[in-house]
Formats: sequence, structure tokens, C-alpha cells
Amino acid sequence: MTDETTWLADRQSIAFGGYHVVLARGLDTQELAKRLAATLLYPGEHVVVPVGDHTGDSLLELMDENYGDYFDGVGLRLGSVGDWTYAVTYGGWQGEFGSMAPVSSDGGHVCLLEYEEENGKPVPPQFGYFHDGRLLAAFNLHLDGSWGYERVEGDPATAPRLEEQLTAAGLPDPERNRREIHRAALGVVGEFFGLSLPKAPIVSGLLPAVLLEPA
Repeated sequence: MTDETTWLADRQSIAFGGYHVVLARGLDTQELAKRLAATLLYPGEHVVVPVGDHTGDSLLELMDENYGDYFDGVGLRLGSVGDWTYAVTYGGWQGEFGSMAPVSSDGGHVCLLEYEEENGKPVPPQFGYFHDGRLLAAFNLHLDGSWGYERVEGDPATAPRLEEQLTAAGLPDPERNRREIHRAALGVVGEFFGLSLPKAPIVSGLLPAVLLEPA
């Protein structure tokens, strides 16, 4: 692995509002973006519009110019590392994507990492792993029983093994704060599924970017 995923637990690790990252094996970045556009819950069909290479900040500035407020649109920065491709989401993505199961159809492997960090409810970070249209494992990365996923749910051949790894790592642990548990849980799923997510290109580099717009 080039990088693990534990850095996502840092405060505002990618942008204000939290993170929504989708990693995939068996899909190139164009196909990943296309499938993500198809899961948007906005009315009507959506298409992928390339807008060149961008940092996170410059993509948000472009979205401000295009929509008046970047929360009124959804953009992706796309990249790859090893055999993983990834899509990092910007704008008003909170609650706007449907299930990732269809994204993993036709033999794909898809991992969702999502945290609505500024949601006042509050919503815990979520993890889900899908293969060939099926959920293999999903749980709440705070492991606190809130908002579902107190235990690992999913495929009976996968979810219990992942839960064993979480237990071996001392999770859940009511004595640790949520950010530490979040980071530790990311470490467990990263090792279990062999995830890789490069911090430097995402935080400070240029990556190809697209907007998901109505057809």
C-alpha cells in the first residue's frame, strides 16, 4: 500500500463538511465516475462533465462560479493507486447518493468511506464494502450503536471475520474518544481489504476533476 486510510480521521481531512470517498477495483476512473453519477438521487439522469485538473480548493471555486454555491452541485476528483481507483467527492454530496451496490456490479469491488463531519445530529462515519452488487460488510466507524451498524453487517462469510479483526484491535472501546476509534477502525478495514488512498495528491495535488450534472 502507498498510503493507508487512517488519515481520513483527521479533522476536515479533505474539506469542510467531511469526506465521501469511493474506492474501486475492476473499474477505471471514467467508469467509476459514470456509475456514481447514476446513483445520484437528484431527479433525472446525470452525466459526467470533465473540467480539467484541480486541487480540492480550485474545484470548489469552480463550483462556486458555476452554481453560485458549491453546495448546489456535486464534483469528483479522480485518481488511482496500485489496483485501486478512487473518487473524492466535493460540494453538496451529503445524502445525495444511493446505494453503492450497483456501482460494484459486473464483478467490481467498491468501498465507501463517508463522514458528514459537520452534521449536528451527529451522524457517525460509515464504512461499506460491496462486490458484484452485494454488500460484504458495513458498520458505523464509531462502533457506538448509533445510526445502526453497532456490529458488522453483511455477508456471513466476510462480516464475522472483519468483526473478529475489530475485536482483536480492542474495538469497540468505550474509554477511547471517537476520533481515536474512528482512526483505529479505518486501520482495521484498510488492512482487512487492502485499501490504499494517497493523502498527498488528494490534499495538496492536482487530480482530474469532473462535475456530475443533469443530462
